[in-house]
Amino acid sequence: MTPMRRRDSASRTVEVSRAGNFARRRILAGFLGLPFLASGRARAAADDIRFFRIGTAATTGTYFQIGGMLANAISKPPGSRDCDRGGSCGVPGLVAVAQATQGSVENVQAVGSARLESALAQSDVAFGAYSGTGLFKGKPPIKSLRVIASLFPESVHLVVRAEGPIAGIKDLKGKRVGLGEKESGTLVDARLILDAAGIAEKDVKGDYRNLSLAAAALSHDELDAFFLFAGYPVPAISELATTTPTRLVPLGGDIADRLIRKYSFFSADTIPSGTYAGIDQPTSTISTRALWIVNADVPDDLVYGITQALWHDGNRRILDQGHPMGQKIRLDTALEGVVVPLHPGAERYYREIGKQIPEEASKNN
Repeated sequence: MTPMRRRDSASRTVEVSRAGNFARRRILAGFLGLPFLASGRARAAADDIRFFRIGTAATTGTYFQIGGMLANAISKPPGSRDCDRGGSCGVPGLVAVAQATQGSVENVQAVGSARLESALAQSDVAFGAYSGTGLFKGKPPIKSLRVIASLFPESVHLVVRAEGPIAGIKDLKGKRVGLGEKESGTLVDARLILDAAGIAEKDVKGDYRNLSLAAAALSHDELDAFFLFAGYPVPAISELATTTPTRLVPLGGDIADRLIRKYSFFSADTIPSGTYAGIDQPTSTISTRALWIVNADVPDDLVYGITQALWHDGNRRILDQGHPMGQKIRLDTALEGVVVPLHPGAERYYREIGKQIPEEASKNN
């Protein structure tokens, strides 16, 4: 079987993430170890496998963990035990893998060009890509984007050292600030937040390394602060907080109000006290929604099956027992913040169960 590959914006070849390759090798190795593999029936079973990639972000972030949970929920390789017997409740013959990427911006581009079947993306980034606005202004709109579901809220984290002088957004001026990777949704929103505070990007010493490197740089006093837009708790920040006293800078007041009034995809949010070690006060912030996006050309029946599997009662344990944000992936909020049209397969499922489809989620399908 030919290995799955994709091309990034610089046209360099990138292999599927180690986790994805491992999952695929493990499943195929299982088939190779079966006595009947030499038979035509075994060959047919292997041929029935369909692989489905879910683009995420850095392996140290929330997206990668959630992507792995989603992959687990919707997968059902040939030979799996039936759902009603304690086995997989996924799509028959489907093997899904989480693939590490740089984040939301890369993900919408990869899904739009069919380099990935699906991915996770911030709702504001997905909207900008679909409509050709914001970061994507002046570029052709990516009209092939569709949505499977709205998953969970993503909150702005502005992380600083506990003993540092940064108390608010305006204190970032002249400081060394991690703004997120070049293809990340974090960078998109960090720029919006700085602009709302009256700070130009050139007024900070911007750093664009990935999350794990930014956390290490803060720990070694090579950065004064870094932004991250993600569902809490973020593994890299949790690890950082256990070794380096840290704080979260609140994002409230006039700046938050200005952003929420201007951009419909933002809403007020709070990161609870105790989310990270040593941070014992709740932190006011803003959030958007994480969307599971898919290319419009993915077959309707497949997306219908994936949507059905996602919300199957038998998969609730997978969502509840993994990352804490999995507990917030709920059917009653599946259409919140869906600012890009639903895929017809997903829309069909929601209509069948009686969900009211928002106008913006059903237009132009």
